[in-house]
Amino acid sequence: MIPQTAAQAAIQSILDGFAERSLAEIVLGLDRITQALDRLGNPHEKLPPVIHIAGTNGKGSTCAYIRSILAAGGLKVHGFTSPHLVRFNERIVLAGEEIGDEQLASVLGRCESAAGDLPLSYFEAVTAAAFLAFAETPGDVVVLETGLGGRLDATNVIEHPRAAVITPIALDHQSWLGETLPEIAGEKAGILKSGAAFVTGQQRADALETLKSKALAIGANPHVYNEDWSYRQESGRLVYEDENGLCDLSLPRLAGNHQIDNAALAVAAVKAAGLAPSEDAISEGIEKAHWPARMQRLTEGPLVHMVERHTGDPGEIWLDGGHNPHAAQALARTLADLEERSPKPVILICGMQANKDAHGFFHAFEDLVSTVLTVKSPTNNSYDAEDLARIAQDAGVPAEAMESVTAAVEQAMRDTGRSGEGMPRILICGSLYLAGHILEDHK
Repeated sequence: MIPQTAAQAAIQSILDGFAERSLAEIVLGLDRITQALDRLGNPHEKLPPVIHIAGTNGKGSTCAYIRSILAAGGLKVHGFTSPHLVRFNERIVLAGEEIGDEQLASVLGRCESAAGDLPLSYFEAVTAAAFLAFAETPGDVVVLETGLGGRLDATNVIEHPRAAVITPIALDHQSWLGETLPEIAGEKAGILKSGAAFVTGQQRADALETLKSKALAIGANPHVYNEDWSYRQESGRLVYEDENGLCDLSLPRLAGNHQIDNAALAVAAVKAAGLAPSEDAISEGIEKAHWPARMQRLTEGPLVHMVERHTGDPGEIWLDGGHNPHAAQALARTLADLEERSPKPVILICGMQANKDAHGFFHAFEDLVSTVLTVKSPTNNSYDAEDLARIAQDAGVPAEAMESVTAAVEQAMRDTGRSGEGMPRILICGSLYLAGHILEDHK
């Protein structure tokens, strides 16, 4: 284990303290963070223009495209996303670079002092620290991702964003956001502000109706997919169109057609915010965008080396943090596209948090995968491998519980070897926490 520096030790101690002091249950609201920010001098009121992003799926990828496009245009871009995969510093990006340990320790320490008797949640404290860092670091724009919902999310203290972006909405976190899509859409729509651009991508009709109604009621300026802007694939290009004409753009390098959706939404967002660079810079930003654990192919690390030692070939191992039915449908479409181009037996290795719809997740892969090998995700609140395997079987997918990801990869190689089907296509999925654990081992 690499020894921690003094700054890293301080960071971990402060974060552990906030985790321990955090409310036992998630209680959404803005009172606590508003008080804490007031004690810190209201840094959230001293930021460059903000693009605020909410939604269920594609938030992180859309943020990555927006940041990359703006950076390609020469802007200094701050970013806030969650959760992190390997290092906490990933959450706070300052002018294109992850926050350094010394600065992170400083802003977290000041948030700890300001919190005092306030029962700040872990996420509220981290959000306040991000605002401090943004206010104290020269930058041109902030790309800000919500944590949970929108209306009562800690990031929603931003009163005058340049644009509010809503990615596709699906059922998730129903205990806090509502049981129906319109209810959840109403919570996400809480980030819309009067006079600010409201940008949305593809939505179910009932969710879109709620979003548009909220935008109309508060006086947000709509930029709605298929009404104010659209896009299509044509001759290996992404063709984006709005009232100002066509843009002939590069396709993203991130795998899956859903990433084309995310890239197009990012283009709509920067245009609506009045921050769009040249067409060449937009293309460059789309091509350069990188977002780990989103259909990321592993090309090195212990799992790849293990396969290579056994077979002489590194194989095909993919990693994705998708964890709800909507994300599973996008993954299934991507796997089907890969299968069409290069047929291989598909094996899922899956771990998942216990508050997720595992049955709905697995149902998307029925008749597509050979088997699911389940593991326990490396957090306390996760399904046991045996329980997750039973859920997969109930969803119509053959499944077997495994002790670890390593054991699952070995089992996948044995199964396909015995059947004579050849090298499998392995997708490790179901949890961002599991994805982070894999990436940490593959550094």
